Amino acid sequence: MDFDLSEEQVMIRRMVRDFGEREIVPVIREYDRAARFPWEIIAKMGPLGLMGAPVPEAYGGMGLDYLTYAIVVEELGWADTSLRTTVSVHSSLGELSILRYGTEEQRQKYLPRLASGEIIASFSLTEPNVGSDASGMQTIAEPDGDGWILNGSKMWVTSGGICGLAIVFAQTNRSLGTKGITAFIVEPDTPGFRREEMHGKLGLRSSSTAEFVFDDCHIPGENLLGKVGDGFKIAMASLDNGRLGIAAGCVGLAQACIDASVKYARERKQFDRPIGSFQLIQDMIVQMVMETEAARFLVYRAAHLKDKGARNTRECSIAKLYASEVAKRAADRAIQIHGSYGYSDEYPVERFYRDARADTIYEGSSEIQKLIIGRHTLGLDAFV
Repeated sequence: MDFDLSEEQVMIRRMVRDFGEREIVPVIREYDRAARFPWEIIAKMGPLGLMGAPVPEAYGGMGLDYLTYAIVVEELGWADTSLRTTVSVHSSLGELSILRYGTEEQRQKYLPRLASGEIIASFSLTEPNVGSDASGMQTIAEPDGDGWILNGSKMWVTSGGICGLAIVFAQTNRSLGTKGITAFIVEPDTPGFRREEMHGKLGLRSSSTAEFVFDDCHIPGENLLGKVGDGFKIAMASLDNGRLGIAAGCVGLAQACIDASVKYARERKQFDRPIGSFQLIQDMIVQMVMETEAARFLVYRAAHLKDKGARNTRECSIAKLYASEVAKRAADRAIQIHGSYGYSDEYPVERFYRDARADTIYEGSSEIQKLIIGRHTLGLDAFV
């Protein structure tokens, strides 16, 4: 693997960083305080191609490879994790799922609108009583003429309250377990589909999180995503993409913690000297730098394998597990370096701390990542 970035990748990184410094960082605290979705920022991202980075140009996207896409998400994570969450779910779980498993008609219908940012995609797998164990899914879809009738509910749907397209998973044959799960594309104005915004989150406050309820919701036959019974396979493949996006975003968040801590440690004086000259402060920053560099290379390796078309489930899980834990530790150290100021939103590190906590939970908790890595290492399945 060549760790040198191409001129194009360096240019794209600079473009996203400049956008983040100019359009996101100065205003994101107010969005966080108000728990308001940043439509105004999304509107500026669409024309730059940032809402369709991995989508082929034929469908209106930038056509970026996975490594370059990871760089884009890393830089968005540096600017704001809430916004990065919206974009990585939109692209990794939404656009790429339709690109890989959708019909050509579905690609033509949805991908250009998604890539432009006209509509946002969501991905709904989790239910009130079903989290890590997708095989226990209770939402059902029953055949109805040329379509399906959907009944059930979903929870913790990122972008669920504002999405223009939802990828929804349901049991079409409960007796088959995971092989009876099927995926559907659901539009928000479909009769029988109700969604409600969820409030009171610790972090990610300017991203939308919603509950879905399906009450005799009729899904047209052409909105079937993939084949009947392919839902679990689609979900797991999509989560590999999503975990790469989360890992990349966590690297960006950890880097933001480093940058904020270095700036503060140079400016803040105690005992007539910058606190950055104290060995214990330097030790915390060194730990942050070392772990962030390691996480970055794990992300790049996983992206490299995806670009080669090689198996990458293990590597995506390793990257997600390590990078999310690194981001959490970096945010904790950043608050410690900032002292009492770090405990208030006068500085951004308290938001980093709140936002980082979710990364070890969603799209497969740290514990689930360990089980996945263990299965690939030992050849023994802890899920059975």
